[in-house]
Amino acid sequence: MKSSSDQMNRRRFLQLAGNSAVIAGFPTIIPSRVLGAAAPGGLIQIAVIGCGRIARGMDLRGALRHPDLVRVVAVADVDAKRAELAKEMVEQSYSKSLSQTVKVIATTNYQELIARDDIDAVMICTPDHWHSQPVLEAALAGKDIYVQKPLSMTIAEGRLVSDVVAARQRILQIGSQQRSTSQFHRACELVRNGVIGSVRSVQIGLPTDPAGGDATQMPVPEGLDFDQWLGCTPEEPYTVDRVHPPSGFSRPCWLRLNAYTCGMITGWGSHHVDIAHWGIGAEYGGPLSVDATATWPGEDSFWNVHGKYKIRMVYPNDVSVTISDTFPNGIRFEGEDGWIWVTRGKANSSKAFNASDPKLPQVPESELTTKLHRSPGWDHHLDWFEAMRNRKPATTNAETGHRACSACCISWIGMKLSRPLKWDPEKEQFDLHEANQMRHRMERAPYGAFLAAKKAGFNDFKSLRS
Repeated sequence: MKSSSDQMNRRRFLQLAGNSAVIAGFPTIIPSRVLGAAAPGGLIQIAVIGCGRIARGMDLRGALRHPDLVRVVAVADVDAKRAELAKEMVEQSYSKSLSQTVKVIATTNYQELIARDDIDAVMICTPDHWHSQPVLEAALAGKDIYVQKPLSMTIAEGRLVSDVVAARQRILQIGSQQRSTSQFHRACELVRNGVIGSVRSVQIGLPTDPAGGDATQMPVPEGLDFDQWLGCTPEEPYTVDRVHPPSGFSRPCWLRLNAYTCGMITGWGSHHVDIAHWGIGAEYGGPLSVDATATWPGEDSFWNVHGKYKIRMVYPNDVSVTISDTFPNGIRFEGEDGWIWVTRGKANSSKAFNASDPKLPQVPESELTTKLHRSPGWDHHLDWFEAMRNRKPATTNAETGHRACSACCISWIGMKLSRPLKWDPEKEQFDLHEANQMRHRMERAPYGAFLAAKKAGFNDFKSLRS
């Protein structure tokens, strides 16, 4: 059951989405390109921003699978080498699927692509600290958006971005692909329909990242715009263990530095917390309190994201959500009448989906009165493409992405302060000034979502920066 706060937050989001002029200070000029120009029967022209591991392994491939619906026409990356490799990947793919030559634009300046009238949408596959600014800029330019999770680095960024995306009536999909996976959908739908009774607790298991890393300053590789890579974060010397490998696409080291990510609590946490929210009906709300502890690397470690941790958040209706590296990787919903466990893997495997009673998963669809959004073909990218064509919401949106991300940020702040905190999900405020200060991070000019918003004429963000 949704709390009154959740319902108010959802109504607020829908009101914003229905009124593009609701945010005072934003320009109301509609681009000359008709919004949603890629109507049924037309191709949606897409630019991909960020051409690293996630783009090549997931999001670019997701777009290239549907040449009859979308066309990747441009790619951008601050690493010119990666941009060229992505261009080659796209052109080779279309050469096979379309049996024709397709020329793709490659650039190190993503803003050039956002400004183009012949591009309808963008896919943002950048490091975490480079999510919010291009989302905001794309929304202001009238583009639809796919962005990797987490939506933002901070609670304040997330609130800003969600409001702008809704006000500009953009179709946004978060890269929370578990919503488009059959076992996660089934688990949440069963829980929402009360098959395990009232939910009492949720257990979320996440991994950890190691300490270590080499801080030795190195020459910046040719073709890498390192200042732009740093973006709004503090100026620092280049080292491979701060950025991504100079060749290949293995897991990048920025994932282990708090300047660019909050660590596994947002890395994996954004996925699993989103599913927990979906299952308990808290997509538009958040916790009421957090009590968290964590270990942190010593001063001899270059990498500084959290180590082992335990977090307990309490949601409306006295639902307890506990997150810990000691739990198996996945989500366990515990109710008065049983439990349901779900994680990644083969949908029909007991390792990926299990329940206290083997009969629980067999409940007929006809008996489930609460229906959750179901992605076509269990394809997360296709869900976004169809949402753009039909101008209807995708399985995720900016507000649900913000709420999942903010719960993770609340957890991170709790781990940093190591003391119980109360949280007001409506006002998005803590009961402690020090914690409220951590809802926002300073931005290094000329980069940052808030600086981009200010440049566009929007200044009404003081409530989350005070």
